Amino acid sequence: MPDADLDPFGPEPWLRLGELTFRSRLLLGVEQYTDPAVVRDVLDASGADVFITTYDLERTRSSLLLSDLDREVDLARFAWIGTTSFAHSANDAVETSRRLRDSLGLDVIKLDVRDDSNMPDAAATVVAAKELLNDGFSLLPFILPDPATARVLEGMGCSALRLMASPVASYRGLVDEAALRSCIDAVGVPTVVEGGLGSTAHVSRAFEIGADAVLVNTMVARAPDPGRMARAVRHAALAGGFAAGQLDTPA
Repeated sequence: MPDADLDPFGPEPWLRLGELTFRSRLLLGVEQYTDPAVVRDVLDASGADVFITTYDLERTRSSLLLSDLDREVDLARFAWIGTTSFAHSANDAVETSRRLRDSLGLDVIKLDVRDDSNMPDAAATVVAAKELLNDGFSLLPFILPDPATARVLEGMGCSALRLMASPVASYRGLVDEAALRSCIDAVGVPTVVEGGLGSTAHVSRAFEIGADAVLVNTMVARAPDPGRMARAVRHAALAGGFAAGQLDTPA
């Protein structure tokens, strides 16, 4: 079970979308796992309160069955959101989102549209966001730290913005802090820093420059002991949140 002395991350949600509340400032991707027991361990250790799932339109990627996960993890205790992390076009992102709504009733989407080099595609993201917002989805799009794109998506009605710190799975951390700060300061919606976070220091630093939350995936999934790394990242998020003044209750 999660560490009682670290739950919840904060007394108030940093994001509220309808009936869903996001209190933990650490989001954890689980697409890379093949063992339900490891998913259980990392979710418990991380203290994450959001479960992220997707639909593979191509049906070419191995993934865990939700029925298998449900035997290891109490999925009912999480706020569920969908992701379009496999999408490489606006059409794919829209179709994936609609499949997630039809099959699982999810209308909060972690919107990713990436180009052939696995970088966020701003133009395609805006196109997909427009259509999905018109369909009544709540969106958390993934973008490069570009204030102009951030303002456009905020103006369209996106609920939060996810800013790329460095290329996904690169472990390079926050390569351009000035750009990230500028983007965070340019908008009024919550911001999540993710992509390329490769150490606990990177996680803490994201909060210190103003992020509301972080999302990690590869650094935990590929660690020798994912559960241990998830717990370390959780402590780093708490440390960064206290340093930034976002958390004011003792751990």
